[in-house]
Amino acid sequence: MDTLESLRRKLGGAGDLKSVVRTMKTMAASNIGQYESAVNSLGDYYRTVTLGILAFFSEQDINLKEEDLTSKKNDSKSICAIVFGSDQGLVGPFNDSLSDFVSNSLQEFPGEKEIWVVGERIQFRLMDLGLNVTKLFSVPNSVNAITVLVREILIKSLENFETEEMKEYYLFHNQPKPPTGYKSVMQKLLPLEKKWLHVLDVQKWPTKNLPQVAGGKESTLKALIREFLFVSLFKASAESSVSENSSRLAAMQRAEKNIDEMLDDLGGKFHHRRQSAIDEELFDLISGFEALKEDPKT
Repeated sequence: MDTLESLRRKLGGAGDLKSVVRTMKTMAASNIGQYESAVNSLGDYYRTVTLGILAFFSEQDINLKEEDLTSKKNDSKSICAIVFGSDQGLVGPFNDSLSDFVSNSLQEFPGEKEIWVVGERIQFRLMDLGLNVTKLFSVPNSVNAITVLVREILIKSLENFETEEMKEYYLFHNQPKPPTGYKSVMQKLLPLEKKWLHVLDVQKWPTKNLPQVAGGKESTLKALIREFLFVSLFKASAESSVSENSSRLAAMQRAEKNIDEMLDDLGGKFHHRRQSAIDEELFDLISGFEALKEDPKT
């Protein structure tokens, strides 16, 4: 049976743990707000980039039909998957569920495959699944650090794409799923996705004044595609961070609930034990008093 002192220590420890959980909840909620703001701020910029690509193809009188701008099926093509994971703890099955999704998705693609990962923990998980992990990038710890990560990935991907070492690039990350939680998603990065090109084809320039391409056509198109890739990678990383912190927030909420239940249980035991000790002392006092009354010498 627990003593009063041991129960007091447990209550103190649970209270300290609750303070830590509350701090982590606050940090997770704050991080969610920052990364969500970053994702939302990309909306207007993404629209500007897509309108730029639309203007380029319109000015060059290029048809955006799928059969004209996408490569034919090639079973020998190589695939590079860029996977955004987490290196932080208390995120539940964040890395495990994403790793399983990546493994199952890549099984549907023929040809050689290699994996670039953001996060050391998911690297080991993917290697355990038998996937070929060739590059490791550090997980950004702030919104500003995402830009550095994206630039690093862009340099590597564009180098390989221009030399045709890789034929196709895919993004894998966890995406927030309102109102809570997340889901694993895949996006084709390069060459441009067929569905995206088809949607672009039906868009119209917002004004009557059609723009003109200034400078070299090839350099202009490369600049537009580079910005599109930047936005796509930045968005994937930011959404992954939102999902990670949402998972941590949910875990902390569950932990706080369990701690509250533990505190209630320990508090009940402590007060019951304390009352029992008081009752024993009172019984001893009363028994002693009665014994003194019955003693003829007193």
